[in-house]
Amino acid sequence: MTMSVISPDHFSDSVSEKVSIHIQLIRSGLVAAGLVLLVAAVLGLAGGVDVAANNAFALVPFAAGLSCIISGIAIASRWQKAAFWFSLAMVGQTFSLQLINAGYQLRYQHYKPISEWLSYPNALFAAGLLVQLIVVIAAMRQFIPGLVSWVRTSLRPWQVLILALCFFIPTTTVSPIPSVYLVEFVVAGLLQLLSLASLLLFAKAIPTDSIGTLRGMINRFVGDESVDGRISYGFPLTAAVFVTLLAVILNVYSYERHPHIPDEVAYLMQARVIASGSLTTPAPPVPEAFDVYLMKVDGNVWYPVTPPGWAILLSLGVLMGAPFLINPILAGINIFLCYWLVRRLYSSSVARLTTLLLAVSPWFIFLAMSFMTHMAALTCFLIAAAGALKARETGRWRWGLVSGFAIGFISIIRPLEAVAVAGLIGIWAIGIGGRRLNFKAISGMALGTLLAGSIGLAFNASLTGKPLQFPINIYTDAVFGPNSNAYGFGPDRGMGWQLDPYPGHGPIDALINTNLNVSALNSELLGWTIGSFLMIGAFVCFARFRRSDLLMLGVIAVIYILHFFYYFSGGPDFGARYWFLMIVPLIVLTVRGVESLAEDLREHSPDADIRLYGAVGALVVLTICVFVPWRAIDKYHDFRGMKPDIRELAKKYEFGRSLVLVQGNQHPDYDSAFIYNSLDLSGDAPVFAWDRDEATREKLFEHYGDRPVWIVRSPSLTGRDYEVAAGPISAGTAVAASNE
Repeated sequence: MTMSVISPDHFSDSVSEKVSIHIQLIRSGLVAAGLVLLVAAVLGLAGGVDVAANNAFALVPFAAGLSCIISGIAIASRWQKAAFWFSLAMVGQTFSLQLINAGYQLRYQHYKPISEWLSYPNALFAAGLLVQLIVVIAAMRQFIPGLVSWVRTSLRPWQVLILALCFFIPTTTVSPIPSVYLVEFVVAGLLQLLSLASLLLFAKAIPTDSIGTLRGMINRFVGDESVDGRISYGFPLTAAVFVTLLAVILNVYSYERHPHIPDEVAYLMQARVIASGSLTTPAPPVPEAFDVYLMKVDGNVWYPVTPPGWAILLSLGVLMGAPFLINPILAGINIFLCYWLVRRLYSSSVARLTTLLLAVSPWFIFLAMSFMTHMAALTCFLIAAAGALKARETGRWRWGLVSGFAIGFISIIRPLEAVAVAGLIGIWAIGIGGRRLNFKAISGMALGTLLAGSIGLAFNASLTGKPLQFPINIYTDAVFGPNSNAYGFGPDRGMGWQLDPYPGHGPIDALINTNLNVSALNSELLGWTIGSFLMIGAFVCFARFRRSDLLMLGVIAVIYILHFFYYFSGGPDFGARYWFLMIVPLIVLTVRGVESLAEDLREHSPDADIRLYGAVGALVVLTICVFVPWRAIDKYHDFRGMKPDIRELAKKYEFGRSLVLVQGNQHPDYDSAFIYNSLDLSGDAPVFAWDRDEATREKLFEHYGDRPVWIVRSPSLTGRDYEVAAGPISAGTAVAASNE
């Protein structure tokens, strides 16, 4: 009998083959499960977004799906551990976001009360975070001694204090009840610590044999990109295109090409008026039926009272039939201008990293999506700074003219910001913080400022009869009381809004406003799970200060101090929007903090700097994959109850030349319909009027008696969407129905 002998090598190969098959099966299963979860999330959103439901739940299967795919691809590879910790951080961030009360309502975000964490589905998210906490604590035990040793040997007490303050203080928005604030402060701080620990574990798990490859990739990205002595602008142009396209997509699908803030209604109306070649339109026949915020009836004319600068730019979009494109385009321009400026003030690495973080900043992206004024003001600020820098480099007066014109144009967009920009650029021009501009350049700057600023003076004179009298102040004094919109402290400041902490404005109000804006920036500036200020703290602790750093700090200080004396913080609409001109300096200092900390870490461990950059890269990916979709779905879709339903109903029912009575509240119900009126309320288009009360209705029937009438009930009445209650009916029938 012949006996076959199985060699040990053959047995080993057989076992390896079986293990390989099992790994392939697990990998395929995880990837397949991930794809199923992604499809489920997309289908869930495709079924329709309803503000009454928490559509952000769709992000849970979305994040779980991405995590499965990442873990499946990395399984049995040297990246397996790193993929696990990244996936855990992603799912943990998604769970923690589900425990935040933000949503479409006009409110500052807070974590839900602990009592609500025990109810479904919050209990599932809390349980998931508890599991993450247990896993992280178990894994961190082996690293804690080394971390403590680094803190003791590398940090002085004041540095520990600075880092702790930057990490914990911005986490929480003030509450009227101190105990509620303290509980939320502890919860928010613990969740940020949990995220920080997860990212530290991710960074530690980056394979050592991949550090060299990663270092080469990072060096190529942040290195000197000049070709034959000339700077290449390929990266900032790519980033600009990315931001523009993302902002357009968000405007179309999240914002639905529709204004969501009362100010935006006035801006769009003003842009349409300017695009028609005028500053005013004929007064409505029944003014009380067309009453919206920031629109003033003055005798026989009617006009928005806001400064005209933003509307002039927005009117270009109106003429193109796409006003929603203007802010995304300006955002792309700002990305390029930011790179150009920072590249001249700092190194290539700071410029490229700043551009990257600006391009993925939720604060920047969502203001780019909106119809608000702030992106245009930033464009003018960056042009003013770039013009001043070119004037210094070349000594030519035309660059001073460009800089001055941009400064002047800010004054007709956001006058208070113009004061800040004029002061900052003016001080810089006369030699503080850099070489003094020559007389020709300064003269060009002064001329440009006067030319652009005169547009605002002419606008004021045309509407009020006095160049220095602003229409908006006349309007606010009449509607909300004298000095309601005045600058400075005083008991008569404010418009009685629910977001204003106390009547009037004083130092306590200013400090509360500071907290509101700082806590908003902590989440909105970068969208990082560890907050947005830790790396700025690292800058303070580790950086060797440069003259350019002082310029950045100066911009931040001036914007802050200027708004300290204004009664309103800007509200929760788009983060700390009144501080938006800070965004580039804040991100520059963040990058300086990352680079300074990386340099310090490398002195203690040769690969620690690359692990830090890896953690920053993970945060960027989490922002784009988790925070931005969450914010777009949870908050900005139907934000503040504003919906474009009237636009769709007009198409569906072919309203034509009719009178459409919109029943419900002035805001958001009628505001959402008003913007679809034509400038001529006597033309062949439908007239959308507010069914304010019986007396107003009778006046409308008297004036528009020859038109068919449609009656539309608004979401505040239906609890759902806008719905046609009746129509088309004659005015006489409508009168009879209203009298029944």
